[in-house]
Order: sequence, then C-alpha cells, then structure tokens
Amino acid sequence: MEAPGKRMTRQKKLILDILRSTKTHPTADWIYAEARKVLPDISLGTVYRNLGVLKEAGEIMELNYGSTYSRFDGNPENHYHFVCLECGRVTDVDMPVHRELEKEAEESGCGKVSYHRLEFYGVCPECRRQKGE
Repeated sequence: MEAPGKRMTRQKKLILDILRSTKTHPTADWIYAEARKVLPDISLGTVYRNLGVLKEAGEIMELNYGSTYSRFDGNPENHYHFVCLECGRVTDVDMPVHRELEKEAEESGCGKVSYHRLEFYGVCPECRRQKGE
C-alpha cells in the first residue's frame, strides 16, 4: 500500500503540470485559477494541500520572500532567482550554482551546509522598458 500523499492523483498531476509548464513562479491563487480551467470543481484547499505534498516530496520548491504569500517553482533543482523590485516578478537566473560558496561558508565556522539559496534583486527588463531606461 502506498504512503499517504505518494499516489499521483489527477489533481496533483495537474498542479505539477501547471507548474512545470510556466517559468513565472506563480502563487497558489494563480495555480488554482489555471487548474479550474481543467477541473472546475477543484478547491483552493486541494491546491494548497497538493502544493505541500509536492514540496515535501521534493517535486517543487516553495519560494517565500517574506510577503503574505509564497510563490512556487516547478524546478526542484537548486538554482538562482531574480526578483523585480517594481513588479515582483520572480525569474530564473541562467547561471551555474556556485557550490564553492557552501565550502567557504563551512570554512567560516557556521556549520555543515546542506545547500544554499541565492536571489538577486533589481528591476526587470520589462519594467525598465516601461520607465524608458
């Protein structure tokens, strides 16, 4: 018998497919709106519950930037993000993860590092264009 949450239900598969088909790092509300286009009876609670299960299973990442809501990433591999200070858009940064930072942190005496997250903050190209920069 499968452990609870391990079975790939129709709802869980849909949520995972939605996340893996976008690069926008959406909120749960956006995922819910997209899921309702396919499964009109899906509830927001089901979306939140399945996001939690997918996160615990290592299938997705939850990005929390201290705001009142999280964003979700369909790519569970460690990678860097850029956060626009104007529009709040979160995008992937196409560069390698620098594992030497983890070694340097350990050598500083902080402890055993398992992984690191890195975000860059600034103004995205679209917002810069709108400002005429």
